[in-house]
Amino acid sequence: MSKRLWIIIICAGSIIGLSVGLRQAMGLFLEPFSTQLSLGRETFALAMGLMNLFWGLGAPFAGAIADRYGAGRVAVLGGAAYAAGLLIMMTSPSGEHLLIGGTLIGLGLSGTGFTVVLGVVGRSAPEHRRSQALGLASVGGSIGQFAALPYTYAMIEGFGWIAALGILAVTAFLIVPLAYGIAGRPQDTISAGSQNIRHALRTASNIPSFWLLNAGFFVCGFHLAFVGVHLPAFLADEGFAPWLATAALTAVGATNIIGVYTFGILGGLYSKKMLLSGLYLARAVVFSLFIVTPINEASVLLFGATIGFLWLGTVPLTSGLVGHIFGTRYMSMLFGIVFLGHQFGGFLGAWLAGMAFDRLGSYDAIWWLSVLLGLLSAALHWPIDERELPEMQAAT
Repeated sequence: MSKRLWIIIICAGSIIGLSVGLRQAMGLFLEPFSTQLSLGRETFALAMGLMNLFWGLGAPFAGAIADRYGAGRVAVLGGAAYAAGLLIMMTSPSGEHLLIGGTLIGLGLSGTGFTVVLGVVGRSAPEHRRSQALGLASVGGSIGQFAALPYTYAMIEGFGWIAALGILAVTAFLIVPLAYGIAGRPQDTISAGSQNIRHALRTASNIPSFWLLNAGFFVCGFHLAFVGVHLPAFLADEGFAPWLATAALTAVGATNIIGVYTFGILGGLYSKKMLLSGLYLARAVVFSLFIVTPINEASVLLFGATIGFLWLGTVPLTSGLVGHIFGTRYMSMLFGIVFLGHQFGGFLGAWLAGMAFDRLGSYDAIWWLSVLLGLLSAALHWPIDERELPEMQAAT
Protein backbone atom coordinates (compact mmCIF):
# COMPACT_ATOMS: atom_id res chain seq x y z
CA MET A 1 0.00 0.00 0.00
CA SER A 2 1.19 3.51 -0.82
CA LYS A 3 2.32 6.11 1.71
CA ARG A 4 -0.72 8.27 0.92
CA LEU A 5 -3.07 5.37 1.55
CA TRP A 6 -1.40 4.64 4.90
CA ILE A 7 -1.86 8.30 5.93
CA ILE A 8 -5.55 8.08 5.02
CA ILE A 9 -5.96 4.79 6.91
CA ILE A 10 -4.22 6.12 10.04
CA CYS A 11 -6.16 9.40 10.12
CA ALA A 12 -9.43 7.66 9.25
CA GLY A 13 -8.87 5.05 11.95
CA SER A 14 -8.03 7.75 14.51
CA ILE A 15 -11.19 9.71 13.71
CA ILE A 16 -13.33 6.59 13.97
CA GLY A 17 -11.52 5.64 17.17
CA LEU A 18 -12.34 8.95 18.83
CA SER A 19 -15.94 9.15 17.65
CA VAL A 20 -16.97 5.54 18.17
CA GLY A 21 -14.81 5.04 21.26
CA LEU A 22 -16.20 8.02 23.17
CA ARG A 23 -19.71 7.10 22.07
CA GLN A 24 -19.26 3.57 23.44
CA ALA A 25 -18.13 4.96 26.81
CA MET A 26 -21.38 6.89 27.27
CA GLY A 27 -22.94 3.90 29.02
CA LEU A 28 -20.76 4.70 32.06
CA PHE A 29 -22.83 7.86 32.60
CA LEU A 30 -26.21 6.09 32.84
CA GLU A 31 -26.07 5.55 36.60
CA PRO A 32 -24.99 9.09 37.63
CA PHE A 33 -27.47 10.75 35.28
CA SER A 34 -30.39 8.56 36.32
CA THR A 35 -29.72 8.65 40.08
CA GLN A 36 -28.17 12.05 40.79
CA LEU A 37 -30.54 13.94 38.50
CA SER A 38 -33.50 11.65 39.37
CA LEU A 39 -34.35 11.21 35.70
CA GLY A 40 -34.83 7.44 35.58
CA ARG A 41 -33.14 5.20 33.07
CA GLU A 42 -35.60 5.80 30.26
CA THR A 43 -34.62 9.48 29.83
CA PHE A 44 -30.91 8.76 29.48
CA ALA A 45 -31.71 5.76 27.29
CA LEU A 46 -33.85 8.01 25.07
CA ALA A 47 -30.95 10.48 24.76
CA MET A 48 -28.67 7.64 23.69
CA GLY A 49 -31.38 6.40 21.33
CA LEU A 50 -31.64 9.86 19.75
CA MET A 51 -27.87 9.90 19.42
CA ASN A 52 -28.04 6.69 17.39
CA LEU A 53 -31.08 7.84 15.43
CA PHE A 54 -29.62 11.18 14.34
CA TRP A 55 -26.31 9.48 13.61
CA GLY A 56 -28.23 7.31 11.17
CA LEU A 57 -30.46 10.07 9.77
CA GLY A 58 -27.49 12.32 9.13
CA ALA A 59 -25.25 9.61 7.66
CA PRO A 60 -26.67 9.53 4.07
CA PHE A 61 -26.58 13.32 3.80
CA ALA A 62 -23.09 13.56 5.30
CA GLY A 63 -22.01 10.77 2.93
CA ALA A 64 -23.47 12.52 -0.11
CA ILE A 65 -21.73 15.80 0.83
CA ALA A 66 -18.46 13.92 1.38
CA ASP A 67 -18.81 12.18 -1.99
CA ARG A 68 -19.26 15.57 -3.64
CA TYR A 69 -17.04 17.98 -1.70
CA GLY A 70 -14.69 15.78 0.33
CA ALA A 71 -14.78 14.08 3.71
CA GLY A 72 -12.38 16.45 5.46
CA ARG A 73 -14.85 19.33 5.64
CA VAL A 74 -17.62 17.05 6.84
CA ALA A 75 -15.40 15.59 9.57
CA VAL A 76 -14.46 19.08 10.83
CA LEU A 77 -18.11 20.04 11.27
CA GLY A 78 -18.87 16.65 12.79
CA GLY A 79 -16.07 16.94 15.34
CA ALA A 80 -17.27 20.39 16.40
CA ALA A 81 -20.88 19.18 16.79
CA TYR A 82 -19.69 16.15 18.79
CA ALA A 83 -17.77 18.33 21.27
CA ALA A 84 -20.71 20.75 21.56
CA GLY A 85 -23.09 17.90 22.39
CA LEU A 86 -20.85 16.68 25.20
CA LEU A 87 -20.60 20.21 26.63
CA ILE A 88 -24.39 20.56 26.61
CA MET A 89 -24.73 17.25 28.44
CA MET A 90 -22.14 18.48 30.94
CA THR A 91 -24.33 21.49 31.79
CA SER A 92 -27.61 19.57 31.66
CA PRO A 93 -29.88 20.31 34.63
CA SER A 94 -32.84 18.60 32.97
CA GLY A 95 -33.85 15.85 30.63
CA GLU A 96 -34.42 18.33 27.78
CA HIS A 97 -30.78 19.41 27.71
CA LEU A 98 -29.74 15.77 27.85
CA LEU A 99 -31.80 15.03 24.74
CA ILE A 100 -30.32 18.03 22.89
CA GLY A 101 -26.83 16.88 23.76
CA GLY A 102 -27.54 13.36 22.54
CA THR A 103 -28.94 14.72 19.27
CA LEU A 104 -25.86 16.88 18.64
CA ILE A 105 -23.51 13.98 19.37
CA GLY A 106 -25.48 11.88 16.88
CA LEU A 107 -25.13 14.54 14.18
CA GLY A 108 -21.42 14.76 14.99
CA LEU A 109 -21.09 11.01 14.60
CA SER A 110 -22.78 11.15 11.20
CA GLY A 111 -19.89 13.29 9.98
CA THR A 112 -17.08 11.44 11.75
CA GLY A 113 -18.24 7.84 11.83
CA PHE A 114 -17.88 4.88 9.52
CA THR A 115 -19.90 6.04 6.53
CA VAL A 116 -18.01 9.23 5.68
CA VAL A 117 -14.56 8.03 6.69
CA LEU A 118 -14.68 4.54 5.17
CA GLY A 119 -15.88 6.03 1.89
CA VAL A 120 -12.53 7.82 1.59
CA VAL A 121 -10.65 4.61 2.36
CA GLY A 122 -12.73 2.59 -0.11
CA ARG A 123 -12.08 5.06 -2.94
CA SER A 124 -8.37 5.33 -2.17
CA ALA A 125 -7.60 1.61 -1.94
CA PRO A 126 -7.18 -0.63 -5.01
CA GLU A 127 -9.79 -3.36 -5.42
CA HIS A 128 -7.57 -6.21 -4.22
CA ARG A 129 -6.61 -4.24 -1.08
CA ARG A 130 -9.98 -2.66 -0.34
CA SER A 131 -11.30 -5.17 2.20
CA GLN A 132 -7.97 -5.13 4.07
CA ALA A 133 -7.82 -1.32 4.05
CA LEU A 134 -11.41 -1.04 5.31
CA GLY A 135 -10.60 -3.54 8.03
CA LEU A 136 -7.48 -1.63 9.10
CA ALA A 137 -9.39 1.67 9.31
CA SER A 138 -12.24 -0.01 11.20
CA VAL A 139 -9.70 -1.33 13.71
CA GLY A 140 -9.36 2.30 14.78
CA GLY A 141 -12.87 2.11 16.20
CA SER A 142 -11.91 -0.95 18.20
CA ILE A 143 -8.72 0.63 19.52
CA GLY A 144 -10.70 3.76 20.40
CA GLN A 145 -13.25 1.72 22.29
CA PHE A 146 -10.51 -0.19 24.08
CA ALA A 147 -8.82 3.04 25.17
CA ALA A 148 -11.89 5.24 25.73
CA LEU A 149 -13.55 3.06 28.35
CA PRO A 150 -10.73 2.96 30.92
CA TYR A 151 -9.92 6.57 30.01
CA THR A 152 -13.50 7.69 30.70
CA TYR A 153 -13.72 5.58 33.85
CA ALA A 154 -10.51 7.18 35.15
CA MET A 155 -11.86 10.67 34.40
CA ILE A 156 -15.11 9.92 36.24
CA GLU A 157 -13.30 8.48 39.24
CA GLY A 158 -10.70 11.24 39.35
CA PHE A 159 -12.74 14.35 38.56
CA GLY A 160 -16.40 13.39 38.84
CA TRP A 161 -18.84 12.63 36.05
CA ILE A 162 -19.65 16.27 35.20
CA ALA A 163 -16.03 17.30 34.71
CA ALA A 164 -15.40 14.05 32.85
CA LEU A 165 -17.91 15.12 30.18
CA GLY A 166 -15.97 18.36 29.69
CA ILE A 167 -12.71 16.44 29.30
CA LEU A 168 -14.36 14.16 26.74
CA ALA A 169 -15.54 17.23 24.81
CA VAL A 170 -11.95 18.48 24.52
CA THR A 171 -10.87 15.00 23.49
CA ALA A 172 -13.54 14.81 20.79
CA PHE A 173 -12.34 18.11 19.33
CA LEU A 174 -9.09 16.36 18.32
CA ILE A 175 -11.10 15.06 15.37
CA VAL A 176 -10.84 18.51 13.75
CA PRO A 177 -7.07 18.50 13.08
CA LEU A 178 -7.16 14.81 12.15
CA ALA A 179 -9.71 15.63 9.44
CA TYR A 180 -6.96 17.20 7.33
CA GLY A 181 -5.51 13.73 6.77
CA ILE A 182 -8.63 12.68 4.83
CA ALA A 183 -9.20 16.06 3.17
CA GLY A 184 -9.45 16.53 -0.56
CA ARG A 185 -12.30 16.64 -3.02
CA PRO A 186 -13.07 13.30 -4.70
CA GLN A 187 -12.07 13.25 -8.35
CA ASP A 188 -15.01 13.67 -10.67
CA THR A 189 -14.63 10.53 -12.76
CA ILE A 190 -18.12 10.58 -14.22
CA SER A 191 -18.35 11.27 -17.91
CA ALA A 192 -21.21 12.98 -19.67
CA GLY A 193 -24.39 10.94 -19.59
CA SER A 194 -22.98 8.62 -16.94
CA GLN A 195 -24.28 7.93 -13.48
CA ASN A 196 -25.23 10.72 -11.05
CA ILE A 197 -26.43 10.63 -7.44
CA ARG A 198 -30.10 10.32 -8.39
CA HIS A 199 -29.39 7.45 -10.75
CA ALA A 200 -27.22 5.72 -8.16
CA LEU A 201 -30.02 5.97 -5.58
CA ARG A 202 -32.63 4.70 -8.01
CA THR A 203 -30.47 1.78 -9.10
CA ALA A 204 -29.58 0.72 -5.56
CA SER A 205 -33.14 1.07 -4.28
CA ASN A 206 -34.36 -1.36 -6.95
CA ILE A 207 -31.94 -4.08 -5.81
CA PRO A 208 -33.35 -6.38 -3.07
CA SER A 209 -29.86 -7.09 -1.74
CA PHE A 210 -29.50 -3.40 -0.82
CA TRP A 211 -32.51 -3.61 1.51
CA LEU A 212 -31.46 -6.97 2.91
CA LEU A 213 -28.15 -5.39 3.92
CA ASN A 214 -30.09 -2.55 5.52
CA ALA A 215 -32.34 -4.90 7.48
CA GLY A 216 -29.46 -7.11 8.59
CA PHE A 217 -27.42 -4.13 9.75
CA PHE A 218 -30.42 -3.01 11.85
CA VAL A 219 -29.74 -5.97 14.12
CA CYS A 220 -26.09 -5.01 14.55
CA GLY A 221 -27.12 -1.55 15.75
CA PHE A 222 -29.63 -3.01 18.19
CA HIS A 223 -27.04 -5.34 19.72
CA LEU A 224 -24.31 -2.71 20.04
CA ALA A 225 -26.54 -0.04 21.58
CA PHE A 226 -28.19 -2.39 24.06
CA VAL A 227 -24.95 -3.87 25.35
CA GLY A 228 -22.94 -0.65 25.21
CA VAL A 229 -25.51 1.51 27.01
CA HIS A 230 -27.12 -0.95 29.42
CA LEU A 231 -24.48 -3.52 30.37
CA PRO A 232 -23.06 -1.31 33.18
CA ALA A 233 -26.52 -0.86 34.71
CA PHE A 234 -27.38 -4.54 34.23
CA LEU A 235 -24.25 -5.59 36.10
CA ALA A 236 -24.93 -3.03 38.85
CA ASP A 237 -28.40 -4.56 39.27
CA GLU A 238 -26.74 -7.95 39.65
CA GLY A 239 -24.67 -6.57 42.53
CA PHE A 240 -21.28 -6.25 40.80
CA ALA A 241 -18.85 -3.38 41.41
CA PRO A 242 -18.54 -0.67 38.70
CA TRP A 243 -15.06 -1.83 37.66
CA LEU A 244 -16.49 -5.04 36.19
CA ALA A 245 -18.60 -3.20 33.61
CA THR A 246 -15.61 -1.13 32.55
CA ALA A 247 -13.46 -4.26 32.36
CA ALA A 248 -16.10 -6.12 30.32
CA LEU A 249 -16.54 -3.27 27.83
CA THR A 250 -12.77 -2.87 27.63
CA ALA A 251 -12.55 -6.58 26.82
CA VAL A 252 -15.07 -5.92 24.04
CA GLY A 253 -12.75 -3.27 22.64
CA ALA A 254 -9.65 -5.45 22.98
CA THR A 255 -10.98 -8.52 21.17
CA ASN A 256 -12.80 -6.30 18.71
CA ILE A 257 -9.42 -5.16 17.41
CA ILE A 258 -8.64 -8.76 16.52
CA GLY A 259 -12.13 -9.45 15.20
CA VAL A 260 -12.35 -6.43 12.90
CA TYR A 261 -8.97 -7.08 11.32
CA THR A 262 -9.71 -10.81 11.00
CA PHE A 263 -13.06 -10.25 9.27
CA GLY A 264 -11.49 -7.56 7.09
CA ILE A 265 -8.92 -10.09 5.85
CA LEU A 266 -11.48 -12.90 5.50
CA GLY A 267 -13.77 -10.59 3.54
CA GLY A 268 -11.14 -10.40 0.81
CA LEU A 269 -10.90 -14.21 0.60
CA TYR A 270 -14.42 -15.58 1.15
CA SER A 271 -18.06 -14.67 0.61
CA LYS A 272 -18.84 -11.57 2.63
CA LYS A 273 -22.52 -12.40 2.96
CA MET A 274 -21.76 -15.88 4.35
CA LEU A 275 -19.29 -14.42 6.82
CA LEU A 276 -21.94 -11.94 7.96
CA SER A 277 -24.52 -14.70 8.31
CA GLY A 278 -22.14 -16.75 10.44
CA LEU A 279 -21.21 -13.73 12.53
CA TYR A 280 -24.82 -12.94 13.47
CA LEU A 281 -25.53 -16.59 14.20
CA ALA A 282 -22.52 -16.65 16.53
CA ARG A 283 -23.84 -13.56 18.32
CA ALA A 284 -27.16 -15.29 18.96
CA VAL A 285 -25.31 -18.24 20.48
CA VAL A 286 -23.17 -15.99 22.70
CA PHE A 287 -26.21 -14.07 23.98
CA SER A 288 -28.04 -17.33 24.70
CA LEU A 289 -25.17 -18.84 26.67
CA PHE A 290 -24.71 -15.64 28.69
CA ILE A 291 -28.31 -15.47 29.89
CA VAL A 292 -28.83 -19.19 30.62
CA THR A 293 -25.62 -19.74 32.60
CA PRO A 294 -24.87 -18.39 36.10
CA ILE A 295 -23.48 -14.85 36.00
CA ASN A 296 -20.20 -14.23 37.79
CA GLU A 297 -17.12 -12.11 37.18
CA ALA A 298 -15.50 -14.73 34.97
CA SER A 299 -18.60 -15.23 32.81
CA VAL A 300 -19.04 -11.47 32.37
CA LEU A 301 -15.46 -11.01 31.20
CA LEU A 302 -15.76 -14.05 28.93
CA PHE A 303 -18.96 -12.61 27.45
CA GLY A 304 -17.24 -9.27 26.82
CA ALA A 305 -14.26 -10.91 25.14
CA THR A 306 -16.40 -13.21 22.98
CA ILE A 307 -19.01 -10.70 21.87
CA GLY A 308 -16.17 -8.21 21.27
CA PHE A 309 -14.63 -10.48 18.63
CA LEU A 310 -17.98 -10.28 16.80
CA TRP A 311 -18.61 -6.59 17.58
CA LEU A 312 -17.54 -4.46 14.61
CA GLY A 313 -16.52 -7.20 12.20
CA THR A 314 -19.79 -6.39 10.47
CA VAL A 315 -18.46 -3.00 9.34
CA PRO A 316 -15.69 -3.94 6.87
CA LEU A 317 -17.88 -6.78 5.56
CA THR A 318 -21.02 -4.66 5.07
CA SER A 319 -19.19 -1.62 3.72
CA GLY A 320 -17.12 -3.95 1.53
CA LEU A 321 -20.28 -5.45 0.09
CA VAL A 322 -21.65 -2.00 -0.71
CA GLY A 323 -18.42 -1.03 -2.47
CA HIS A 324 -18.20 -4.38 -4.29
CA ILE A 325 -21.79 -4.46 -5.55
CA PHE A 326 -22.41 -0.76 -6.18
CA GLY A 327 -18.91 0.64 -6.76
CA THR A 328 -17.07 3.23 -4.69
CA ARG A 329 -18.07 6.49 -6.42
CA TYR A 330 -21.11 6.94 -4.15
CA MET A 331 -19.99 4.53 -1.45
CA SER A 332 -20.29 7.04 1.41
CA MET A 333 -23.87 7.92 0.53
CA LEU A 334 -25.04 4.36 -0.17
CA PHE A 335 -23.32 2.94 2.90
CA GLY A 336 -24.87 5.85 4.80
CA ILE A 337 -28.33 4.62 3.80
CA VAL A 338 -27.48 1.07 4.85
CA PHE A 339 -26.05 2.49 8.06
CA LEU A 340 -29.37 4.25 8.68
CA GLY A 341 -30.87 0.81 9.27
CA HIS A 342 -28.07 0.13 11.76
CA GLN A 343 -28.92 3.31 13.65
CA PHE A 344 -32.66 2.65 13.73
CA GLY A 345 -31.67 -0.55 15.45
CA GLY A 346 -29.36 1.41 17.75
CA PHE A 347 -32.18 3.78 18.69
CA LEU A 348 -34.47 0.90 19.61
CA GLY A 349 -31.71 -1.05 21.37
CA ALA A 350 -30.90 1.89 23.65
CA TRP A 351 -34.41 3.28 24.26
CA LEU A 352 -36.47 0.09 24.27
CA ALA A 353 -34.17 -1.52 26.85
CA GLY A 354 -34.52 1.48 29.17
CA MET A 355 -38.28 1.55 28.76
CA ALA A 356 -38.52 -2.21 29.32
CA PHE A 357 -36.50 -1.94 32.53
CA ASP A 358 -38.57 0.94 33.92
CA ARG A 359 -41.78 -1.00 33.23
CA LEU A 360 -40.76 -4.61 33.82
CA GLY A 361 -37.93 -4.19 36.30
CA SER A 362 -35.43 -6.28 34.31
CA TYR A 363 -33.67 -6.64 30.97
CA ASP A 364 -34.69 -10.28 30.43
CA ALA A 365 -37.03 -9.58 27.51
CA ILE A 366 -34.37 -7.56 25.68
CA TRP A 367 -31.73 -10.25 26.10
CA TRP A 368 -34.00 -12.82 24.45
CA LEU A 369 -35.05 -10.35 21.77
CA SER A 370 -31.34 -9.91 20.97
CA VAL A 371 -31.06 -13.67 20.44
CA LEU A 372 -34.04 -13.74 18.06
CA LEU A 373 -32.78 -10.75 16.09
CA GLY A 374 -29.38 -12.41 15.68
CA LEU A 375 -31.04 -15.46 14.14
CA LEU A 376 -33.14 -13.23 11.88
CA SER A 377 -30.13 -11.30 10.60
CA ALA A 378 -28.25 -14.53 9.91
CA ALA A 379 -31.16 -15.63 7.70
CA LEU A 380 -31.49 -12.26 5.92
CA HIS A 381 -27.91 -12.34 4.60
CA TRP A 382 -28.25 -15.71 2.81
CA PRO A 383 -30.22 -14.47 -0.25
CA ILE A 384 -28.00 -11.42 -0.91
CA ASP A 385 -26.61 -11.37 -4.46
CA GLU A 386 -22.91 -10.47 -4.26
CA ARG A 387 -22.40 -9.96 -7.98
CA GLU A 388 -21.11 -6.57 -9.16
CA LEU A 389 -23.50 -4.24 -10.97
CA PRO A 390 -21.66 -3.22 -14.17
CA GLU A 391 -23.43 0.12 -14.54
CA MET A 392 -22.53 1.08 -10.95
CA GLN A 393 -18.93 -0.06 -11.35
CA ALA A 394 -18.56 2.03 -14.51
CA ALA A 395 -19.00 5.25 -12.48
CA THR A 396 -16.11 4.39 -10.18
